Amino acid sequence: MGTPVDQLVDLLDLEQIELNIFRGRSPEEELQRTFGGQVAGQALVAAGRTVEGQRPVHSLHAYFLRPGVPGVPIVYQVDRIRDGRSFTTRRVLGIQQGHSIFALTADFHRPEHGGIEHQDAMPDVPDPEDLPSALEEVGSKLGELPPFISRRQPFDIRYVDRLRWRTEELAGVEPRSGVWLRTNGALPDDPLIHVCALTYASDMTLLDAVRVPVEPLWGPRNFDMASLDHAMWFHRPFRADDWLLYQQESPIAHGARGLARGQIYDRNGQLVVSVMQEGLFRPLARRS
Repeated sequence: MGTPVDQLVDLLDLEQIELNIFRGRSPEEELQRTFGGQVAGQALVAAGRTVEGQRPVHSLHAYFLRPGVPGVPIVYQVDRIRDGRSFTTRRVLGIQQGHSIFALTADFHRPEHGGIEHQDAMPDVPDPEDLPSALEEVGSKLGELPPFISRRQPFDIRYVDRLRWRTEELAGVEPRSGVWLRTNGALPDDPLIHVCALTYASDMTLLDAVRVPVEPLWGPRNFDMASLDHAMWFHRPFRADDWLLYQQESPIAHGARGLARGQIYDRNGQLVVSVMQEGLFRPLARRS
């Protein structure tokens, strides 16, 4: 079976079944839908494999159209929209059991130098070495880990702020969350693998920022949650097997939807990725 990181690399290693058509494996899970980060990461792999030359991805915009079925393969169809002098654009459709479940547009940019230079400063937070891993922290509190924790095993995730376990601890909490993360082992040097691995991980904790003021992040949920769309901008090269700080905040939640944005920094304080996501939050008591 290999390590969890080996399994992640294998999950992102798509089978090419025709020109511009790829097939990805979907693991069996005791959940009602396929993890969105998996689908986004695989779709980006499909797009990247059709790009020639040294053109790293600089942005992606995606919609989750239907819930995927765990254990059923997903076919990714790539449309080569543009091959320009500086930019390459690809559109990817994820299809499962005859239905479109995911749509992604990704843009790739030939590296250029010069221009305007500025960024938000990296916040002052504890170093990852001074924080417990989420698996250790959650395992010591809950004893038995939730079923969906398996998708986090390829990553070492460490919450910057202490986890709250009771509703009484939420008074005055702002809609913000932060984690350090990296893969639990070395990845191949291919930059596309690092980008796609981080795309996979970016969907794990971003919507935490919406929930933080309302309910403890671990334990029973009071909402039926689903990712609606996802966007990422890749500013600088990085390695997903080095520590990255993922700062997350939610500027608004309204009408059963919550918006979250994230900034990802490397250990040197460089802003390497920006992320936006909207999620659906339906109170479970209202489900018919």
